[in-house]
Amino acid sequence: MSSYSQLFAQHLDTLQQRTHDILQQQGLSGLAIHSGQTHRIFLDDQDYPFKVNPHFKAWLPVLDNPHCWLLVDGVNKPILLFYRPVDFWHKVADLPNAFWVEFFDIRFLTRPEQVADHLPANKQEWAYLGGHLEVAELLGLTQPNPEAVLNYLHYHRAYKTPYELECLREANRIGVRGHIAAKDSFMAGASEFEINLAYMKAVGQGANEAPYGNIVAINRNAAILHYTHLSAVRVPDAERHSFLIDAGVDFHGYASDITRTWAWRRGEFADLIAALDEQQQEIIKEIKPGRRYSELHLQMHHKLARLLQATELVDMSVDEMINTGVTNVFFPHGLGHFLGLQVHDAGGFMQDERGTHLAAPELFPYLRCTRVMEVGQVFTIEPGLYFIDSLLEPLRQGEQGKRVNWNKVEALRPFGGIRIEDNIVLHANGVENMTRQAGL
Repeated sequence: MSSYSQLFAQHLDTLQQRTHDILQQQGLSGLAIHSGQTHRIFLDDQDYPFKVNPHFKAWLPVLDNPHCWLLVDGVNKPILLFYRPVDFWHKVADLPNAFWVEFFDIRFLTRPEQVADHLPANKQEWAYLGGHLEVAELLGLTQPNPEAVLNYLHYHRAYKTPYELECLREANRIGVRGHIAAKDSFMAGASEFEINLAYMKAVGQGANEAPYGNIVAINRNAAILHYTHLSAVRVPDAERHSFLIDAGVDFHGYASDITRTWAWRRGEFADLIAALDEQQQEIIKEIKPGRRYSELHLQMHHKLARLLQATELVDMSVDEMINTGVTNVFFPHGLGHFLGLQVHDAGGFMQDERGTHLAAPELFPYLRCTRVMEVGQVFTIEPGLYFIDSLLEPLRQGEQGKRVNWNKVEALRPFGGIRIEDNIVLHANGVENMTRQAGL
């Protein structure tokens, strides 16, 4: 057995134990986990790109095959019902032949409805996990997505197995390759569209395989946090100021989520990038077991406030800047989030395995994680500094606007903004920065 297979075997043991524990707690016999189905576009004869159920891909890296099922009870060898229709219109999934095959009892379906032939006799005692409740009802699976089961699985998903960590490291290695290609393309004068093509070629993944829509933003577009327009127009060198790319890849179902910002020429904006990069590295060093993620976010706002002071953008005390929401104008999103099977992975607000919810602080409503940080968890750390018109205008009109250096703000507006994002593992003996270690 290869070392990779050994990691996967340990991973399955962990999933089996978690499954066994929650089934015992809830008096259930098993979980019927549905990979999902395609969704037909309204008034069309085509489907939206298929996205697999994350509960399904937690067990094995089958990411592109609808109508598959896993039957797991936490004790016996998991049963994989693998869909292989007779079809000449579309590519049929290849016969399973990978490191994970030996760990499953694989049976084949040629029609989706054949799953009924494989369900256990006591299927009323099995929970359905998936996004198609009408299918569960049709099959007689009367316990769809039990809240207690989902809460338990989502809470424990924050603790990554060694197999999952290796997948995330590889997603970072591949993603870094794409980021370097994207930077080179920008520096060669390419358009956003062309830069995105260079990125996708370097990572070997297209838009449908990517874990999220690539953000490839030149100049002012970097001030749009989820900008995915991808202009095909080349910006002349004299008008090129900045470039922000937020893009990841998927490896065996696990996502990287990496952001870098580059200046076209030396100057104040390039200095701001360097300063924020230094602060990002400082805040990563503050990650410790037992600290709450929201405390880390607040600490980053203190750092950003000092940067706004040092660059003479804002003339206020640190506490005044934070308490009046001025730092939120320049850094409106959260410091980061859990990362794993999903880009914004589950469990970020859960305080225990029952799903007790702790909302983001009122001062920072867009923070995606309030969890206590513990060993085995994986986060993104992504501070930003932006010049966003819709946020700056209310600040200009308010009392705090008198304390802002608007001449400097106007000079920096054409650059859009800065975001620097790394993917971090918390270990007992410190943190592992998967992104930096991959060479970015």
